[in-house]
Amino acid sequence: MDNTLDFSIQIAQELALSQHHVANVIRLLDEGATIPFIARYRKEMTGTMDEEKVAAVQKRLEQLTELQKRKESVLASIEEQGKLTDELRQKILNAKNLQEVEDLYLPYKPKRRTRAAIAREKGLEPLAAQIMAQNIDFVDKVARRYVDVNKGVANTDEALEGAKDIMAEWVSENINGRNRIRKIFHLQGDISSSVVKGKEEEGKTYQQYFDFSEPISQAPSHRLLALFRAEDEGMLKVKIKVDDDFVLNSLESIFIKNDNESSELVRDAIADSWKRLLEPSIETEIRAYYKEKADETAIKVFAENLKQLLLAAPMGQKRVLAIDPGFRTGCKVVVLSETGALLHNETIYPHPPKSDTVGAIRKIKSLVDAYRIKVIAIGNGTAGRETEDFIKSIKFDRDLMAVMVSESGASVYSASKIARDEFPNYDITVRGAVSIGRRLMDPLAELVKIDPKSIGVGQYQHDVNQKLLGESLDQTVESCVNAVGVELNTASEQLLSYVSGVGPQLAANIIQYREENGGFKNRKQLHDVPRLGNKAFEQCAGFLRIHNGENPLDQSAVHPESYHIVEKMAKKLNVKVVDLIGNKELIAKINPKDFIEADFGLETITDILSELEKPGRDPRKSFEAFEFDKNIRTINDLREGMTLNGIVTNITAFGAFVDIGVHQDGLVHISQICDHYIKDPNEVLHLNQKVRVKVSGVDVDRKRISLTMKI
Repeated sequence: MDNTLDFSIQIAQELALSQHHVANVIRLLDEGATIPFIARYRKEMTGTMDEEKVAAVQKRLEQLTELQKRKESVLASIEEQGKLTDELRQKILNAKNLQEVEDLYLPYKPKRRTRAAIAREKGLEPLAAQIMAQNIDFVDKVARRYVDVNKGVANTDEALEGAKDIMAEWVSENINGRNRIRKIFHLQGDISSSVVKGKEEEGKTYQQYFDFSEPISQAPSHRLLALFRAEDEGMLKVKIKVDDDFVLNSLESIFIKNDNESSELVRDAIADSWKRLLEPSIETEIRAYYKEKADETAIKVFAENLKQLLLAAPMGQKRVLAIDPGFRTGCKVVVLSETGALLHNETIYPHPPKSDTVGAIRKIKSLVDAYRIKVIAIGNGTAGRETEDFIKSIKFDRDLMAVMVSESGASVYSASKIARDEFPNYDITVRGAVSIGRRLMDPLAELVKIDPKSIGVGQYQHDVNQKLLGESLDQTVESCVNAVGVELNTASEQLLSYVSGVGPQLAANIIQYREENGGFKNRKQLHDVPRLGNKAFEQCAGFLRIHNGENPLDQSAVHPESYHIVEKMAKKLNVKVVDLIGNKELIAKINPKDFIEADFGLETITDILSELEKPGRDPRKSFEAFEFDKNIRTINDLREGMTLNGIVTNITAFGAFVDIGVHQDGLVHISQICDHYIKDPNEVLHLNQKVRVKVSGVDVDRKRISLTMKI
C-alpha cells in the first residue's frame, strides 16, 4: 500500500470524511488543481466538499508528508550508527506525530559533548546501569572498581557523579517520563511574567503583565502573543511553571524501584535531570505548542477579517471624484472613469492654513459638472471629516453621494512598484487618491494590489509565523477572487494573478495578449496565450468572465467543459443557449437528471442550472452608504453615555474595533458585544458592519475609547 493511500485513510478518519473522496482530493491536488477549482468544479469527486474542507485535507496531507520525510531521515541516521533494530524501526514507522518520532530518536540523536558523554568516555556507563537497577546497597564499594586516574576518575565521588550524569540523561530520554511531564504542563502549568528590572517606564504598555500569572491552557491567543512580544522586546521575563515536587514524585514513580542506597542516587539523578535537562526542554516544547496554537487563532482571525474586507459591497462602475484629504498640503482630487481610469487630477485647499474655500468649491463644482460625477469618495484619514463637511456644504445641481472610504493600506499601494508602473508621471498623493476612489468602486480589485499584511485587519500580525500567515492570506485572497470571478478584458495583472491556475507570469502574458489583440472575444482564445496550457486553462477558465463576448456562456461561471450540456438543454427545449440565460421559466422546465453523464453528476448539473438562472452572480452584498454623527469630530467631543453610529473596522479574539467618526477607533470588548456569552466576536460581527454603540469610557491622554453594544 503506497503512502498516498495510507494518508487518505488516515485523513478521512481524522476529518470524518469519505476515504474515496479524500483520495480524489489528494489526486487532484497532486495533479496541480487548486482549492477553488476542486471545490467549484469537481463536486462529484469530492462529495461536494467546500473550500474549507479541501484546504483541511491539503494541510493534513502536507503535515503527514513532512512527518514521513522526518521518519525516513531519522531511520537513516540510526541505521548509519548501526543501532537500528526491527522493533525500533516499527515504532518509528508507527509514530502518529512528530513529537513521538523525536522522542524515539532522542537517545540516538547526535549531541554535543554532554556531561553524560564525558562520563561514558571514562567507562562509567556500566556503573550507572548497576545503580539504575537499584539492586546494590554498598554503592561506594562498587564504585571503587571504576576509579581510574588515567581515565580521569580520581575517586569514588567522581565515579558516582559521572554515573549520575548518565542516569540523568537516561531519565530525560525516557518517553514515558517525557509524556508525563508534558501532561503536567498542559494540566497544571502556569504562564507567569514579571517586568525586567529598569524597564518599568519603557515597558509601561505591558504594565498589566508586570506581575502576572494564569494557567497556560486557559490563556487566550492575544495574551500569549502579547507576552511573547514583550519578552522579545526585553520588557518582560516570561516563564511557564509547574510544581517541582509534583513532577519529581511523578518521575520517581517511574524510576524508583527500591529503597536503598542506590535508590537515593537515582533520586539525585532524577532531580538533576528535571532541573538541568527536562524542565528547559519540555518548557521550550510547551511554549512552541501554545505559540503555534496562538498563531493559528490569530491567523484565522486575520484571514476572516481579510475575507470580509475583500468581499465588502462594491459600489460598481460609476464616475467617481475621489479626494485624499489634507490640511497644509491640500486635498488631492482625482476623477475616475467608470472603469477606474484616471481622467483628471488637481489640488484644492479648503482647510487652514490656506482656507481657499471659495476656490475649492468652484473647482469641485466644475469637475462634477464636466465629468458627470455620480459619487464623491473621501479618504477617512487626516482632515477626512472636515473634507466630508466641506463637500456636503456644497449645493450641487444634482443628487450626489459622498462616501467616507478607509485609507488603510492606501499609502502602501501609493509607494509600491505596482502604483509607480501604473502612474509613472504622478506623485504619491495622486496615486493615493486613485486608490481611495477605486476601493469604493470595487474593494476586491483594488485591495489585491496591497500586501494583505499591510491592510491591518488582524492582531499581532508581525508576531505570528510569517510563512503560515502569508500562505493563509494568499489562500484567502485566491478564494475571494475566484468566488467573485474576474472580468478577463479589464482585470489588472494583480487581480488576474490570483485566479485559479494563473499566477504572476501567466497574468502578465494575458495582459500582453490582451493589449496586442484588442481583448478577448471568447474563452477559447486563452489557449493562444503563451505558456497557458490545457491544465492552466482547465483551472482558470470558469473563473474568468467575458461580457458581451461571442459566446453568452463566457460571462457565466459555467465551465467550458460543460458547455455541451447547456447546448443539450437548449436543444431539448428548442431554444437558443442565450434564451436560457436568466430565464427562470425555461430553466424550471429542465429536469437535471436528464443530463447526467459519466463525468458530470447531479451536483454539477444542479450547479449549472443555478448559474444559468443568475449568470455571473456576485456573492457580495449590495452597496449601502453610511454616515457618522455630524456633531462628533475628535475624541474631545466624546462623552460617556453618548450613543453613536459606528462601523466595524477590525475584529480580534478579545473584541471589535469600531470607527465612530474620530481619528481613533473605539474598542468594544467581547464582554460588551452581546447580552449573552459569546466565545468569538465573529459569531455576531463582521467587518464593515454598521452598528450602534454607546461610549462607556474615554481616555484622552492615552487616546483610548471604550464602547459597548449593550444599549
